[in-house]
Amino acid sequence: VQMNLERVIAVRTNETVYRGGDQCVKVFGDGFTKADALGEALNQARVEECGLHVPKVLEVSQVDGKWALVTEYVEGKTLERLIAEEPGRKEELLERMAELQVEMISKSCPLLSRLREELESRIARADLPATTRCDLFFRLQEIPAEYQICHGDFNPSNIVLTRDDELYLLDWSHASQGNAAADAANAWLWFRLAGDAQGADRYLELFCQKTGMEPAMIQKWIPIVAAARSAEGGERERTFLLKLVNGEDYE
Repeated sequence: VQMNLERVIAVRTNETVYRGGDQCVKVFGDGFTKADALGEALNQARVEECGLHVPKVLEVSQVDGKWALVTEYVEGKTLERLIAEEPGRKEELLERMAELQVEMISKSCPLLSRLREELESRIARADLPATTRCDLFFRLQEIPAEYQICHGDFNPSNIVLTRDDELYLLDWSHASQGNAAADAANAWLWFRLAGDAQGADRYLELFCQKTGMEPAMIQKWIPIVAAARSAEGGERERTFLLKLVNGEDYE
């Protein structure tokens, strides 16, 4: 399929996102299969049907021999960019982000895969000692199963605020159903990796206030989501993540 890819709007590890008119085209890198592209499209379509604001899936295609996911283009700015451009709005934007997560928790999407299986598969690929992996699998089994929608990489770079003041959530490749505390732990982790410890802790405070969840529940998930994430990313990020996996102090 020939598409008019006007401009690159994001470059991430192993994928490039283009805008072509009112469409957004995510072109997957080498190593991504047809099943990967279809799987992400299916996750996004299922979440779309739950009534959450996500870009509509239009097609799965190929661009220059690589698999691509085509969705509608959502006009707006990411919360990451807005916080950088207007630091005075940070508290308001963190609050909006927490409200979006609360809205996600209120929906159900029973056809999504299970969070526990998603995390087990990512931890299995991580370069960790066998004893550490065993310990993490055991901890995962101990946490009671939940069936809330989990994004899997919930953070300000994946949330767009539109001109109509609506929040849209992008990138559903790791979506599953499970315990929302795991998504809150992912958000905490994103802020910490971005060097914003204050933002990390404030987000958790707001999330706990709005849900009545105990901070200790989210802290249980931090080593688990850090291990899952350590399978991707650069060396500096990995060093920090492995400290969290090993239970070193992250206050």
